[in-house]
Amino acid sequence: MMVASSITYSEKIRSLKTNPIWYKLKQNKMTWIGIFILGIIILLSLFAPIVTPYNPTKINISEKFQSPSFHHLFGTDEVGRDIFTRILYGARLSLGFGIVVIVIASLVGVVVGTVSGYVGRILDQIIMRIADMLLAFPNLILAMALAAVLGPSLQNAMIAIAIVKIPVYIRLARGEALVLKETLFVKSAETFGIGKIRIILKHFIPNSFSPVIIQATLDVGDAILLISTLGFLGLGAQPPTPEWGAMISVGWEYLLTYWWYPTFPGLMLFLSSGALNLIGDGIRDILDPKSAR
Repeated sequence: MMVASSITYSEKIRSLKTNPIWYKLKQNKMTWIGIFILGIIILLSLFAPIVTPYNPTKINISEKFQSPSFHHLFGTDEVGRDIFTRILYGARLSLGFGIVVIVIASLVGVVVGTVSGYVGRILDQIIMRIADMLLAFPNLILAMALAAVLGPSLQNAMIAIAIVKIPVYIRLARGEALVLKETLFVKSAETFGIGKIRIILKHFIPNSFSPVIIQATLDVGDAILLISTLGFLGLGAQPPTPEWGAMISVGWEYLLTYWWYPTFPGLMLFLSSGALNLIGDGIRDILDPKSAR
């Protein structure tokens, strides 16, 4: 028994040394639950034309407010559209645009924050005062104000959310830059006359990937919630676009009589954002040693 136990322990140690990321991932069951839930949602949305025979925007008044059944798994809405179909097609918008928004915000924020931290002086002061001004407002309030100014549409909602999220990555990248600019390899590169742009691209940005990936993974779920909230308030996707927030915005009026209308889009929003948060927590535990439990 002692030999078997020794072998098992040695194998675990060897696995940890050869592939520590995979080892930590295997130990985090909640992350796998998040990956499983999100994977199911993504697969169903990608194969929506095969999974469901209905058109997400086609009106069929004769079948309005059908309760959940074999033919309509999640029931139908006020004009007879299949809610299950609209949820699957809406996943493409909510998840896809949520990811795109965070990718854009992180890329812009990392570049601006790195330049701000490395160059410093007046440029740093200007950038950070603008970032502080944006961070002074709650995310939802600022996103609502920007979306209202730009006009109600899904594209403008994405722009508004990206602007709200950019300052977070500016501060994150700036903090990394302030630390890296004092390191020996950066000082050596400057001594040998290597240009600032090359130093930023070769040393600063790659070394910012780890904290940025952690923050981005956690922010995707928040971005999806913000997109859906703006859609609920009429500042995001407009009917008949099958977006979860817009569906809930119309469906909540029928909650007491036709409960399935707002319930299932809200449930999908809860599951997707929860799954993304579980995945984000797992990635943070893997990439950030300070957060180890």
